[in-house]
Amino acid sequence: MAHTYASIFIHCVFSTKDRAPRIPAERAPELYAYLSGIAKSEGLSLAAAGGTANHVHLLIVLPATNSLANAMQKLKGSSSRWMGHGFSWQEGYGAFSVSPSQVPVVKKYIQNQEEHHRKRNFEEEFLALLQSCGIEYDERYVFG
Repeated sequence: MAHTYASIFIHCVFSTKDRAPRIPAERAPELYAYLSGIAKSEGLSLAAAGGTANHVHLLIVLPATNSLANAMQKLKGSSSRWMGHGFSWQEGYGAFSVSPSQVPVVKKYIQNQEEHHRKRNFEEEFLALLQSCGIEYDERYVFG
């Protein structure tokens, strides 16, 4: 085959350090725009961004020429510096593959984070994502 073709949608989730509410609502749109700019400069596409004061959800389209680890390092590292002194993200992240047929559902989920978190907190949401994707984990180390 002469060309490489890929359709790699990934739902990424990461929290502020210690899940502290460090993302003011009025700065969230700017943060998402900044993340979109970082994504574009790295050859990624940001299909959706959302979150609350203590975490972010991104739906990225990852090209075959980039690794997830590299993309997350660039997104988290650059945005952490942009947010300013004293701000940092948690050390890890969650990344969940998304079927193209489910992209509209995931986009809606990401864009309605405030509504979702009226029912459950970030920790409950993240554990539910791990469980729904069949990811084994030890709860003692998920948020440590």
